[in-house]
Amino acid sequence: MRIEEDVKLDFKDVLIRPKRSTLATRKDVNIKREYKFRWSGKNFSGVPIIAANMDGVGTLEMACAFERDGNGLTAALTKHYPVDDLVSFYKEHGGASTWYSLGVSDRDLDKMKKVLKELKKSVVQPVEKICLDVANGYSQAFIDVVKRIREDFPQMTIMAGNVVTGEMAEELILSGADIVKVGIGPGSVCTTRKMTGVGYPQLSAIIDCADAAHGLGGHVCSDGGCTVPGDISKAFGAGADFVMLGGMLAGHDQSECKIVEKEGKKFTQFYGMSSDTAMTKHAGGVANYRASEGKTVDIPYRGDVQDSLQDILGGIRSACTYVGAKQLKELSKRTTFVRVTQQINNIFGTS
Repeated sequence: MRIEEDVKLDFKDVLIRPKRSTLATRKDVNIKREYKFRWSGKNFSGVPIIAANMDGVGTLEMACAFERDGNGLTAALTKHYPVDDLVSFYKEHGGASTWYSLGVSDRDLDKMKKVLKELKKSVVQPVEKICLDVANGYSQAFIDVVKRIREDFPQMTIMAGNVVTGEMAEELILSGADIVKVGIGPGSVCTTRKMTGVGYPQLSAIIDCADAAHGLGGHVCSDGGCTVPGDISKAFGAGADFVMLGGMLAGHDQSECKIVEKEGKKFTQFYGMSSDTAMTKHAGGVANYRASEGKTVDIPYRGDVQDSLQDILGGIRSACTYVGAKQLKELSKRTTFVRVTQQINNIFGTS
């Protein structure tokens, strides 16, 4: 047993210090990024925000909304769409706005191969980005799958995770991942930290993993912990290349979830993908060798996601103006974090 004495930080522990700026208006800020990925050699151009591969968030409808929005946001699709639905979507829309999500089971790999085979029959091969997603990215079995997929699909851009430390970010990059997904336990409907005692404050995790990945020509995606637009700016300021959002994009028309009315107010259900709800829905229940590591909540219905996107993207543009970053890629270079004990005045409520 050992103890690390240096303090690790979360989004709530810091604010971004303002700096002199020559920007006259938020409209002048370019919040799109352009990347070339280490292994696939493919290029990305767009706002680097990704809808999490969760029920109610990483939906086909969300991907369509992002496509219509035109800013280049992408959605990591849930793992649970039938093959026919995925094939139909990719044939009609292509893969620019999506990440195909899968786990490490043979069933997941076989399903992806079926999708690719069906698309190939139509001379269509739009699946270019995949999200290889497990709760614990520290197992050797996961590393082996990353290597296997890189060998089998050298043209694919691979995002893989989740991890929270620099050495495992390096391991994943060297094993074939283009992007490392960072975050264990910070999500709004994740109970991993409660059930296992395992985790790492998200801001410090981003800083550590970004430093490691960038040194090898890789990229990182911050996954979880953002509750307000300012947290997204902090993630980018800490070095994240992409930011994945769950709860902030839940509850919209694009959730594909049933809207219920309680005492005159509308709600939709939102749950973690390791919750009782998710495992009952997709696996027939919680396996007898594990515990649920997610919760289920009712969240207020939020209407069309476009309204939330305006708040999110507007907040990022504004953050850039406060530090004089004309482009989002300059934000990390212009960011100085200050430690705080309080950052929001909630005397009149939390909204």
